[in-house]
Amino acid sequence: MYKEIVDYIKNLYGNKDFIPLHAPVFQGNEKKYVVETIDSTFVSSVGAFVDRFEEMIRDYTGAKFAIGTMNGTAALHMALLLAGVKQNELVITQPFSFIATCNAISYIGAQPVFVDIDAKTLGLSAEKLEAFLVTEIETKNGSCFYKKTGQRIAACVPMHTFGHPADIEKLVEICNRYNVPLVEDAAESIGSTYKGRQTGTFGLLGTFSFNGNKTITSGGGGVITTNDPSLGKMAKHLTTQAKVPHRWDFVHDHIGYNYRLPNLNAALACAQMEQLDAFIQNKRETAAVYATFFREKGITFVQEPEGSLSNYWLNAVLLKNQAERDAFLTFTNDNGVMTRPAWRTMHKLPMFQNCHRGDLSVAENIEARLVNIPSSVRFES
Repeated sequence: MYKEIVDYIKNLYGNKDFIPLHAPVFQGNEKKYVVETIDSTFVSSVGAFVDRFEEMIRDYTGAKFAIGTMNGTAALHMALLLAGVKQNELVITQPFSFIATCNAISYIGAQPVFVDIDAKTLGLSAEKLEAFLVTEIETKNGSCFYKKTGQRIAACVPMHTFGHPADIEKLVEICNRYNVPLVEDAAESIGSTYKGRQTGTFGLLGTFSFNGNKTITSGGGGVITTNDPSLGKMAKHLTTQAKVPHRWDFVHDHIGYNYRLPNLNAALACAQMEQLDAFIQNKRETAAVYATFFREKGITFVQEPEGSLSNYWLNAVLLKNQAERDAFLTFTNDNGVMTRPAWRTMHKLPMFQNCHRGDLSVAENIEARLVNIPSSVRFES
């Protein structure tokens, strides 16, 4: 059967010798805009394309403020700082995520607390989150504290896994009830919607990534989104080294960060944004044919949750067990089709193995069985 799968995927992607997991497509104005940037000499963190990209993100997502950053990890780090997370505090997140989520928490000196995922969304489970808050925290002076250590629960960071929206409306409702700021890790879900609303716009702040393997890319790049005017203004200020605007004087009023998106990357991002809807339509068509094919093979294909529209950033299948997963990974990669397992769950990594956590059986089960399969946009060059 694995040979049939390899042959099918190769045929889907033009019978090339090697099919990558997710490759960028540059068929629009990318070269034109990059050359314009070079000709302007504004290639760093100030320039017309930075402003244009931020405007495009605002228009596309509906967020009132969008602040370009050098990458998605920087965006999340800054968003957590803006949400008020401090050293030695706790941030609730899911164990099934790319490591950047936990790294951003750790940059502040905070620690992640792991709550299990929902098998249908692969994102943070609203049911498990509420159960954790009911049993494990106490409320004092309007804040939540972890009973076992007395540490403040400073934020909650759900992630929209592989572009599939988490149950974000319910997660926001729970967090609001407990006065826990929610920061949306939408690194993988640009263009995905939940009940018609763009991901990255539900929480106090949201963050996106435009790394080279994302649905659209700026090479490196990220964005912070928010509807809060004070947070939007401060995000731009702090990511620009907290420099007080002046024609020549250097006055800085906070600890700042060199996190702004370079104009050169923004030029690429603008050209990619112009093609985003077409890319997503193409990727959704690929997901639809995958779903039919794998259903006929008796293999579970991961589909968007009910009420959501996914960008299907990375397609995924669930095998019966880890042994079958490993056999699938070996055969496909040996035969020119790049596949990969899910990330190692965060609580199994040495840096985070001692972090507080509840029962994570769903995440562990998914980790043992899931394989990502080629998901690039299938446009002719």
